[in-house]
Formats: sequence, C-alpha cells, structure tokens
Amino acid sequence: MNGSASELLDAAALLPKAIDNSQIVREVDPRSMRQLVWLLALVAALVGALVLYAWPNLELRQADLSKERLSRQRERLLEENRKLRLERAALENLKRVESIAVKELGMKVPAPENVIVVDEPPPLPPGAQLASGPGERTPTNGQ
Repeated sequence: MNGSASELLDAAALLPKAIDNSQIVREVDPRSMRQLVWLLALVAALVGALVLYAWPNLELRQADLSKERLSRQRERLLEENRKLRLERAALENLKRVESIAVKELGMKVPAPENVIVVDEPPPLPPGAQLASGPGERTPTNGQ
C-alpha cells in the first residue's frame, strides 16, 4: 500500500489545482504612493530648473543673431544710400542736363531778345477769388 499511496500523492501533485483568487484584494502600500509623489516632484523640479536655465540662454542667442542680421542690413542700406546719393548728384548736374537737352532733344539757348522773364504774381487780397471756367473749382486765397 505504500507504493500505491506514494503513486497517488505523486499523481495528485502533478494535477493542476483550481485556486480562486477573485476574493483577494491587494492593499495599496502608502509608502509606494509617497515615493511616487516624491519622484514626480523631483522630476518636475529638475525639468523646471532646466527650463529656467536654458530659456534665457536661448533668448540671448536669438537676440544676438537678430542683432547681427540687423547690423548687416544696416550696413547694406547705408552703402545703398551712399550710392543713390552719388547717382542723384550725377543726375542733377546742370552741365549734364544741358548736354542732354542740346544733343538728344535738339534744344538750343534762345536769343536774348526771345527770353521772357515771368515774375510771380502778387498775392490776392483777402477775400478775393480768381475767375475760372465753368465746372472748375475756384481757389481762394492761400490755396
């Protein structure tokens, strides 16, 4: 009987046992929750410190790049302004204008007897108006 009893025990040990764990409720360890909160607070503090360190440096870098860009633009505009002033001075040269009038437009200096000097008319007295044609606006003194 010893042999058969040990065989039965061996056979029973190999068979799966039905265990019902549905009624077991695991209790939450308050220490693990505290550790999680501390870990989250530490991570938030580290992220905050990193942001507070990196943000001003990034802003300074962007301001420096903007300053360099604006400085280059200013130099370019000053050079362009200098060139435009030289060009304007060359175009306003009276000898050049006279040369173009004579050569390209075929103009010539009029004889002294053909020159008519027109003086500026005297100002209108207060309240006076100039005569105008139909449908024209009449300017008053000062307009």
